[in-house]
Formats: sequence, C-alpha cells, structure tokens
Amino acid sequence: MTSTEHTDIMCIGSVLWDVIGRCDTAMRQGSDMPGRITRLPGGVALNIAMALARFGLKPALLSAVGRDAEGDELIAACAARGLVTDMIYRSDDLPTDRYMAVEGANGLIAAVADAHSLEAAGEKILRPLPEGFTGAVALDGNLTVELLATMASSPLLAEADLRVAPASPGKALRLSPFLRTGRGTLYVNLEEAGLLCQAGFGSSNDAAAGLLARGALRAVVTDGGNPATVAESTGLITQTPPPVSVTRVTGAGDTFMAAHIAAELRGHAPDVALNNALSAAAQYVSGETKI
Repeated sequence: MTSTEHTDIMCIGSVLWDVIGRCDTAMRQGSDMPGRITRLPGGVALNIAMALARFGLKPALLSAVGRDAEGDELIAACAARGLVTDMIYRSDDLPTDRYMAVEGANGLIAAVADAHSLEAAGEKILRPLPEGFTGAVALDGNLTVELLATMASSPLLAEADLRVAPASPGKALRLSPFLRTGRGTLYVNLEEAGLLCQAGFGSSNDAAAGLLARGALRAVVTDGGNPATVAESTGLITQTPPPVSVTRVTGAGDTFMAAHIAAELRGHAPDVALNNALSAAAQYVSGETKI
C-alpha cells in the first residue's frame, strides 16, 4: 500500500516553523512591548493538515524540509500530530523554512515568510504524487509562480478535488493560473480576491461573484468578522461568523479552510459546511482551540 492510499487528503506547500511574538495590548509600527514569543509547527500546508487531523482526517504532506536539526524536530512534531510525513522532500543543502510574525491585541502587525527552500526545491516535492491523482488536495501559494502555473494546467491534478489558498495577500496573484484554467476551489480573503480580480470589493458576496466572473470554478471568500461567501455556478451562500474576542490571528484562515474541506469531504451540504468552517475559525481566534 502506498502513502497516497492510506491518506484522506494531500497537503502541498509550506511546512516550517512559526515564530510568533504576541502582545496583549494594541501595537503599531515601531512598538516595543512585553509579550510572549512561541515557536510552533506552521506553514499554510502544515496548518491546514494539522487542522484536518483535529477534524478526524488523515492528511499527508508534500513539501521540502531540510536535513538539519530544525528539520528533524519539525518532522517529529508533524508525526506526533498524526500527519503522514514520508513523502516530504528532505534536502541536504536547503535549510528548514521559517515564518516570523508579531501580533497585538489589534491583530497582525507584521510578518515575514521565508519559504525559499520550498521554492528552490520546486517540482521535486511533487515526485510522490501519482499521475492522474483523483483524491483531495490542499495546495498553498508558497510554491513558485512557474510551478503553480504548471499544476493549474497539467494532467497531474486534473481529476483531483483541488482546494487552493494563496498563503498571503502578497502571493495572491500566484493563483491567477487557476482562474485562467477554471480549476479548483479558491480560498481567499477580501483583499486577495480584489488583487486577483484587479478590483475593489465591499463585501465577500461581491468578491466571490467577481471571482466567478473572472473564470474561477468555485470560490470561498472570507472577510474577518464580516460575512463570508461560497460561490459556484449554482449560486452564492453568505453567512456571518459568530462574534468572539480575538486572541490570535495567525492560522485562522487555514483553520477555516480545513474545517470547510473536512465538512465537504464528509458530505455536508454547502450551507452546513460554511457554518462549520466559520464556527471552527471563531473558536480558533478566540483561543478555545488547542494547537
């Protein structure tokens, strides 16, 4: 039995260490405040995989991790969380990637994502994936523009249940090939949707409709505590997240995406899947969800 046969979903993209500094008070540029600094397994693909595991699924990771001490620790941490790691490309020359962020009571202040090893590894991370894979795939935008464009048009994932996230607004345009080919479900926030459509939107409903008009097969658009929308050819569904006190933001979008995927893979109706995802994200940002 191959690894792809005993997994529920393949998570392709960044697997790295998150270094997060959090302060309980509001911050601005140049602030120097007391707080807590943590190091946790992270990266969009890994965050999605960890959340999927919490929802009872068996995810496998396709990524690049260095053969350094940090890489060994990261692989062990992934395995301890029930994730399949034997398809990860381990490089002797590339260091393990990292992400660093600063968060205040008023949200994310600044972040730097160092996914250069993932980008350098390129298509090597896809070698374990069989041609014509028909299962579920969660893909993040930390791959290179060239590799994402190839994946959007090649037969490799043509039959897969493909779910795509940009990783950050700065990488939103990397998802443009999926608009042009009309493949996959795109998970974006309001800002990312605007960048992809080269337009300004006042609501997730408008943004989701705009993505469909630009060629998206299916789109899921979030807007923080404001209503989120799922859009496909049969219509749009919009729901409002439950109000919560925000204690963390890094990883909230990944939790939302994972909860939505898990609900749909279990056969839930679109409105139920969206409600489950919004509730899971609300619990996450409020600090109720353990990570």
